[in-house]
Amino acid sequence: MTTTATTRLKVPTRFGPETRFILKPTPPVPFRAVLEDEFERLTRRLLRERMAASGDVRLDVELRRAANEAGALAWMTPFPLLFYPALFEEKARLAALRLKRQEAIRHETRELLAA
Repeated sequence: MTTTATTRLKVPTRFGPETRFILKPTPPVPFRAVLEDEFERLTRRLLRERMAASGDVRLDVELRRAANEAGALAWMTPFPLLFYPALFEEKARLAALRLKRQEAIRHETRELLAA
């Protein structure tokens, strides 16, 4: 392999003024502690609204259980704050249906025992 003057061409270089950038690293995902605080506030607000709307004290325990189940499912998703309200509504609706069914069974059982 031979090198000739044509393959070694010198290019004059000119440098402009130095440019500096200020870089602020951003976390790849939101900080979990901040999410947890927002999640707790959202949970308390949804529970408070749902309990006030139902007016049935017997449903409160079931609603808290529904909130915990929905929360566990929501944390498995990439956006727990987005998915939680829908999951909570579904779980709360099922809890209310379950409580009504249990009340119906208790009522029927009392009637059978009374007869």
